[in-house]
Amino acid sequence: MTEQPAGTHPAEVKAEVLSEALPYIRRFHGKTVVVKYGGNAMTEEHLQRSFAHDVVLLKLVGLNPVVVHGGGPQINRALKRVGKEGVFVQGMRVTDAETMEVVEWVLGGQVQQDIVMMINEAGGKAVGLTGKDGCLIEARKKLMPDPEHPGEVLDIGFVGDITRIEPAVVKALQDDQFIPVISSIGYGEGGQAYNINADVVAGKIAEVLGAEKLVMLTNTPGVLDKNGQLLRSLSAHTIDELFQDGTISGGMLPKISSALDAARFGVNAVHIIDGRVPHCLLLEILTDRGVGTMISSH
Repeated sequence: MTEQPAGTHPAEVKAEVLSEALPYIRRFHGKTVVVKYGGNAMTEEHLQRSFAHDVVLLKLVGLNPVVVHGGGPQINRALKRVGKEGVFVQGMRVTDAETMEVVEWVLGGQVQQDIVMMINEAGGKAVGLTGKDGCLIEARKKLMPDPEHPGEVLDIGFVGDITRIEPAVVKALQDDQFIPVISSIGYGEGGQAYNINADVVAGKIAEVLGAEKLVMLTNTPGVLDKNGQLLRSLSAHTIDELFQDGTISGGMLPKISSALDAARFGVNAVHIIDGRVPHCLLLEILTDRGVGTMISSH
């Protein structure tokens, strides 16, 4: 915490903070900010409340937040109850038919409704969507390259690749001052549901909406180098090097790939930030104090 100067009252400090936010509010007024919500921020109660307040405040000062969420820990708990273990390949969850049912129930039901209620209780107007609503996320089965057998693919079940995003329903909600809360489930032919990595969904939605920013909440301070030091800014070139030397691996792979794609396809700034910091969204968007890694396309 910064020490208050002698004789400065808390009200004056608040006024100073509000005044610091003004240029950012002016710059981002009317702009869309896509937020990938996950990690500790999603499972610890005080961080949940701080996140909901941040989203509502951003909406009230004229930004257009869109929330995209996953729910890995919640899915794992639900799978355990039916006697299944989560299995991952290259950061993607292997999803058989039974697992897909659990994913739909957890993401499109329990998790989504918890987020909607939390934002509403903080004074916002949130509406939950899955890929089925307004044909929002069309998908097909994802084929993963098999690193051990070049030219062959791995079958990881009902995991989807996005073929099309139809943003009309999201734009209509934004125009009516609602806050869209989107579950990372896509739909293909015959209504088949597909589990899609939430980082990938957030990146594609940010691209299609022409978002000013894509902000991804994680359980780390941002992207770390091999010595555990925070990398405050990354470019396409440095990211390729980090992929090759193994610095970026596992669950960070889809996150960084999606962030880089979004930056390449027109999203002005992509931030990977520490969701364990209370009010991290406000700190990242409305103050000079960034709390993570910023990715640019250059």
